[in-house]
Amino acid sequence: MSSKFCIHCRWLARHGFQRSEAHMTKLDQESKALLPRVGWVLYDGGCGFCFRWVHSWEKVIERRGFALKDLQSAWEDGSLKRSQENLLDDILVMTRDSKLESGADAYLFVARRIWWAWPFYAIFRLPGFNWMLWQGYRWFNRNRYRISRHCPPPQQANSGHALKDSTRLSRDA
Repeated sequence: MSSKFCIHCRWLARHGFQRSEAHMTKLDQESKALLPRVGWVLYDGGCGFCFRWVHSWEKVIERRGFALKDLQSAWEDGSLKRSQENLLDDILVMTRDSKLESGADAYLFVARRIWWAWPFYAIFRLPGFNWMLWQGYRWFNRNRYRISRHCPPPQQANSGHALKDSTRLSRDA
């Protein structure tokens, strides 16, 4: 390859043939923020443990194309079509095409996309190990509010409406 050709390729790459973040319109940036590449991790916003757990992993899962949203908000805005009585049964992953993964399978769905968590995914997809993962998940899910009593969700001024509703829903469950 000639050096002239390499110089032209570098010039083209720097000047207009690649769309940079600086040139994105405000609408592009807003739509990028609203629609994650892969989907949403939906959690019980009224459960203090759940809230802290998913937010401690927020940066890791955002880099893999997921956004966080509490189940109560997703149900309220209509993005999650599920009955209110079963709303808080499980953690969910909802893909952009509205496919749902729930419970332990939601964890595996996300783990499959994280290179260092892939061994966890591979092992716990095996039948006996998958059964053990689901048993552990169901036990913890049934008892999560006992832990949450000692670990309440933080009160945030900007999400007061959703947090009040989520607390009410979680007490009803």
